[in-house]
Amino acid sequence: MAAFVMRRLLQAVLVMLAVAFVAFLLFQYVGDPVAQMLGQDATPEDRARLRADLGLDQPFFVQFGHFVANAVQGDFGISLRQGRKVSTLIKERLPATIELAIAAALIAICVGIPMGVYTALRRNSWLSQLLLAVSLLGVSLPTFLIGILLILVFAVQLGWLPSYGRGDTVALGWWTTGLLTARGLQHLILPSITLALFQLTLIMRLVRSEMLEVLRTDYIKFARARGLTDRAVHFGHALKNTLVPVITITGLQLGGIIAFAIVTETVFQWPGMGLLFIQSVQFADIPVMAAYLCLIALVFVLINLIVDLLYFAVDPRLRIDRAALAH
Repeated sequence: MAAFVMRRLLQAVLVMLAVAFVAFLLFQYVGDPVAQMLGQDATPEDRARLRADLGLDQPFFVQFGHFVANAVQGDFGISLRQGRKVSTLIKERLPATIELAIAAALIAICVGIPMGVYTALRRNSWLSQLLLAVSLLGVSLPTFLIGILLILVFAVQLGWLPSYGRGDTVALGWWTTGLLTARGLQHLILPSITLALFQLTLIMRLVRSEMLEVLRTDYIKFARARGLTDRAVHFGHALKNTLVPVITITGLQLGGIIAFAIVTETVFQWPGMGLLFIQSVQFADIPVMAAYLCLIALVFVLINLIVDLLYFAVDPRLRIDRAALAH
């Protein structure tokens, strides 16, 4: 187990170094931070002085080393657009994105898995056929269109829910949350459903296909022959084995929810990391873009590591194979 974890940690470090290198290249080839900070009227002396202060006159790999060292400490410099520390901007926006992503993931998992199990066990029922037909819409429609349709129906026509912003928030130290206020929860409903819909339908269809595959296996037939009830067969044997590949996909989808919340946050003007990234792209705010790239990569790496450990814990075949190789 220790060797498995160490190998995964080493791979994670190598991936983060590769992502950091790509993020560092943004400073080299996307715009000129000196020109953006000083403007067109600056003298050559002012440009040279600022370039020296920023360390841009040093060799390439020396600059990269400084970039990695600062990034490890969470220091990505100053935002070119807002003139504030990037770490401060991320600290302000991160809670909104995390809460939106967690809410969307909970909706996708808590609704998608039961729907997948139902459509597998009752695959000929009219409700199962209806759920499968509706799931095609969730897979086919783009996220921004789903968000606009939800705003049109529930915010504009019915007036039940707000269409933009985060609502009232409560500060818990540096963390701000809207989960403790009624308005905050109302503002969370539409964007979380929008972000969860694609993941929900994906999980539902994955669970259904895996469940149908498991129900055809010999050990399920043997369990039925032993006289076990349908409940014990379906949920004690079939569902447990179905969840092994689902854990992997669900973990990766959680990272995808955080990374691709950009569209949802833009549609609903949700003040999170995605909206900050879109604004930084529009103004070529390179430090913010680099910080966002590294942060999302870190999220994916951590989620992949957790998924690998869960997979190792859930699937006994992996432990048996590794024990055999060790001997």
